[in-house]
Amino acid sequence: MKVIYHYGVGPWLTARLEALAAEHDLEITACDEDDDDRLAELLPDTDVLLHNLRPVTAEHFRAAPQLKLVQKLGVGVNTIDLEAARAHGVAVCNMPGSNSRAVMEMTLLLMLSCLRRLPVFDARTRRGEGWGWPAEMQDTLGELAGRTVGLAGYGSVPRLLAPVLEAMGARVVYCCRGEKADAVGTRVDKPTLLAESDILSLHMPLTEDTRHWLDREAIAAMKPGAIIVNTARGGLIDEDAMVAALTTGHLMGAGLDVFAEEPTPRDNPLLAMDRVVVAPHVAFFTLGTLERGLAVVIDNIGRLRDGRELVHRVV
Repeated sequence: MKVIYHYGVGPWLTARLEALAAEHDLEITACDEDDDDRLAELLPDTDVLLHNLRPVTAEHFRAAPQLKLVQKLGVGVNTIDLEAARAHGVAVCNMPGSNSRAVMEMTLLLMLSCLRRLPVFDARTRRGEGWGWPAEMQDTLGELAGRTVGLAGYGSVPRLLAPVLEAMGARVVYCCRGEKADAVGTRVDKPTLLAESDILSLHMPLTEDTRHWLDREAIAAMKPGAIIVNTARGGLIDEDAMVAALTTGHLMGAGLDVFAEEPTPRDNPLLAMDRVVVAPHVAFFTLGTLERGLAVVIDNIGRLRDGRELVHRVV
């Protein structure tokens, strides 16, 4: 069975994929996400596509007549043309929970980095200006303790994050569609979440209902001096509105692992703001996530071979 791992791979992952291929009689080929020519060569006789971030389009399905499974290495399937998958009879599966701990830790890291203005201190120290930081910046430095952290959504990542935030002295509020058993924090409605959160962290899938969930009106309703953290999907936020609020000072900062356009272009104004901490959609990526994800991959490939029901099937 021929498998494409559609992402760049380092030495550890290369060795791990080779070992799994030998153990389970697979042909696993890594293909960088920006190597479209290589992907085009591989797709015609591929059985399984292991998908990270680069969108899987109808064109890809048409080019892969033997494709039986697109396995998302994560949770969100908004980057896969699900209608095309159905039309071509290709199963689509994800792996909820496999990257939750990694994303939780990255979310916390972005919160702390914003509160402590870490990029500014890092840059100034590297330039030999470590003791020369502006005195007015003192007013922007803070701690999690005593702050209200709002969680938009309460899935697997917030379930891990909320107890940590509470243990660090933060007050946790959250907004979601229904009651959550054993949730840490207080469930509130969206207006209350926006009005009370010193830090607002987004944890929702991107759908037509949630696109621009945080729009200009919602950002205006947030507490002055608040921080936005997003490790979910860039499309949840109206980026132009966020840029405007950061420019005026209505928002104190933002920690962003995801953007409306990915990879985000060099001229994105967010990249020029020293109150914004950024990363290139890597919150999910740790060795622990890879091991958990590969276990799901091998399980589902075995199920595919045996004609058994696939786990976490979306389509």
